[in-house]
Amino acid sequence: MWNAAQSGGGAAGDPSLLCVLNNCTLTGNSATGSGGGAYRAALNNCTLTTNLASLNGGGAAYGTLNNCTLLGNSAYYNGGGAWNGALTNCTLTGNSASQHGGGASDSMLTYCTLTGNSASYGGGASAGTLVNCYLSGNRATNSGGEAEGDTLINCTLTNNSASLGGGGAYSGTLTNCVLAGNSTDTDGGGAYGSSLTYCTLTGNSAYYDGGGAYWGALTNCALTGNSATIGGGASGGTLLLCALRGNRAIYGGGGGDATLNNCLLASNSARFGGGSYLGSLSNCTVAGNSATNQGGGTHSGTLRNCILYFNSAPANANYYNAGTPNYCCTTPLATGTGNFTNKPLFMDTNGWNNLRLQSNSPCINAGDNAGSVGATDLDGNARVAGGRVDVGAYEFQGVGLSGFTAWLWQYGLRTDGSDSYGDADNDGFNNWQEWIAGTDPTNSLSALQLLSVANTPSGALITWSSVTNRSYALHGAVDLGATPAFSLVQSNIAGSAGTTSWTDTNALAHPQLFYRVEVGN
Repeated sequence: MWNAAQSGGGAAGDPSLLCVLNNCTLTGNSATGSGGGAYRAALNNCTLTTNLASLNGGGAAYGTLNNCTLLGNSAYYNGGGAWNGALTNCTLTGNSASQHGGGASDSMLTYCTLTGNSASYGGGASAGTLVNCYLSGNRATNSGGEAEGDTLINCTLTNNSASLGGGGAYSGTLTNCVLAGNSTDTDGGGAYGSSLTYCTLTGNSAYYDGGGAYWGALTNCALTGNSATIGGGASGGTLLLCALRGNRAIYGGGGGDATLNNCLLASNSARFGGGSYLGSLSNCTVAGNSATNQGGGTHSGTLRNCILYFNSAPANANYYNAGTPNYCCTTPLATGTGNFTNKPLFMDTNGWNNLRLQSNSPCINAGDNAGSVGATDLDGNARVAGGRVDVGAYEFQGVGLSGFTAWLWQYGLRTDGSDSYGDADNDGFNNWQEWIAGTDPTNSLSALQLLSVANTPSGALITWSSVTNRSYALHGAVDLGATPAFSLVQSNIAGSAGTTSWTDTNALAHPQLFYRVEVGN
């Protein structure tokens, strides 16, 4: 240990040699620099309580912590619990920082629980990466009740709060996360200025704008039961392939001043614009929403390739002040090009649970291809299945067809069963396998393949071909002769366009490893 009073009040290592502590308790230590409890240390099964750092890392700084508990530590600047560390299976409770990251800042956290931490920015965590973590009851006096500037994967954020925006997350990147019951005194109850993919936002609230999200980019997300003054589900930003249900606001129950493409808005409510207010909507289905004043479906904004039907309001039930809607199914007949008033013929309006199109719907092939955004509909099916885009969020995939059969029809393959196990592009995968993988059965270059395995300081970096509307599971084997040979390395890996990579940090412990990748969890 060295200069323990300045950095590492309880324990300290140097840059070339970490201090190792097992089954220890560090209580009430302090540092005039960083690491009130420990600095440059590897801690296993340790407890760090009420330590203090005048700079960063009240509990620990530059440390590796496994199965540790960090309770009631504090830092004057960043990382009340931990700063610049790697934490696995740790619990961080009641830590605080005057600036960023009450629980942790600038750290990597895996399978950790962060509760009741506080800071000015990022009550739970700031500027870190969190995987499979649970964050609840954290508080920011400024922005980012749970997280500020973080990357979060497979995390749950619940009942966090912030005074000045982003009750759950602020300026973060979130994938496969759940944001529930978070709140803010201003904008973005669930998230503020963040990128969210495959996330669920439910029961969040904002005093002003964006109960679920404010000025973010949301893709394949579900927003349910959120509330705000403007944009109960979301305000500002862009939403693609999202479902907004049961949200409420004064202006724009589902969305306020947002761009929505291939989205579903149902059962939302507001005084003005039950579904949307001042929004730009393309290929959206807006049904079953209500307003107590005007515009049960939408109020102001622009509309293209949209269904606005079965909404309710004392005046202008489906739309109000919608500019010049084009290629929309609504009543009364809207001015503009390609609009019609025929009922959309949904599969089932009971509870607005199935707003896909029946085979005789007038919305089939009735839209404008130039106004269509994105390659897929809300179900992940091809956006243009019959030469011309459909009106609404769902693309009808063929008369009497669904699932695998509709997919075969889309690629011009026979639907009588004779092509089900054929290999039209001779890439070694039959058509059924290509459907499961989300690849193109007519393109031999489009196939699920493990492309490379590279050694890195962090472990083995595995890369495979992938698509965006699938998740993957990675398996590894040390001995191919073992039974079973392969075991799960990581599940539920969201696919990226072109290729996806994952680092197996456990590979460093083995002289050789074999890998395989499959679609699904």
